[in-house]
Amino acid sequence: MGPVPAVAAIRLAVRHTLNDHQPGDLVLVACSGGADSLALACAAAFVAPRLGLRCGAVTVDHGLQEGSGRRADEVVRLLRQRGLDPVESVAVVVGREGGPEAAARTARYEALDHFAERLRARSVLLGHTRDDQAETVLLGLARGSGARSLAGMPGRFGPGDRYRRPLLDTARSVTEDACLAEGVVPWRDPHNADFSYTRSRIRHRLLPAIHDALGPGMPEALARTARMLREDTEALDHWAARALEECRHPQGGLDTARLGALPTAVRRRVIRLAALSSGAPAGTLAAVHIEAVDALITNWRGQGPLHLPGPVVVHRADGRLAFGERTLEGSEQAAAREGKQQCAATPA
Repeated sequence: MGPVPAVAAIRLAVRHTLNDHQPGDLVLVACSGGADSLALACAAAFVAPRLGLRCGAVTVDHGLQEGSGRRADEVVRLLRQRGLDPVESVAVVVGREGGPEAAARTARYEALDHFAERLRARSVLLGHTRDDQAETVLLGLARGSGARSLAGMPGRFGPGDRYRRPLLDTARSVTEDACLAEGVVPWRDPHNADFSYTRSRIRHRLLPAIHDALGPGMPEALARTARMLREDTEALDHWAARALEECRHPQGGLDTARLGALPTAVRRRVIRLAALSSGAPAGTLAAVHIEAVDALITNWRGQGPLHLPGPVVVHRADGRLAFGERTLEGSEQAAAREGKQQCAATPA
């Protein structure tokens, strides 16, 4: 795709993303100054006024590189020259929890949430491309994280679908062509070429190797796989949300008999929803935790309470699962009774 068609393609993607906005709404672009977000900001600056929308931007200074504050100021100046308003730079402090990439992401979204709420923005546009989606799928595959991770990044998420990713069907090369046509010079983040980061190794080593072995078109294939898995995942999530209510036990907790009758994929989603609603953090609630709770239903042998992140304690007693820090009255005795009954019914 040449420079001029690239600009048109990105503008069309932005227009499609904003088609549910109302005149006067404020749209923000999260812009690092890289090719993807810079091309997105230029397109949004063109499209938004034609839809009767206001368009601003925010750049997050993670403070992880020398001169990052100066570079953020340059991004702000460039975006203001392109007609975006308001445009601000937000400095954040990056912690250590979950590793450097996860910690930076957490700090970034906290800043974006604050900025969007303060300005009452209708949406925040993110510059993730089809290539980013392919990398995310490969990361999920390497971690063995299941369909939810392989489904990649959603096109919309957050309260009221605040966050939008217009470029998930757009190749990274298209954003580079668009920057060339717009006459803007993107910043090249040295972290993207730092092989100490897993995503960087996937981008510069694994994807080229896959291209050599299987031919071109792999990013498109991986992104298409993610889209289909996301459709399946959303359907299962909807089923699980309904099943969660249907499995409520009259005396509290969840009915193990009703849970046991559900398909495994739905049952484990119900367990996850119950754990999250009881205070288990989504970022630390792993598949191994869900599987351990599932064993209280499918492989019950009188096991004791399970401790999930949060901390959340899960007990089985009298045919029900209880999530929380408080135990059911007499739960240990009831669990022992049920365990003995189960053992008696199981042939040696």
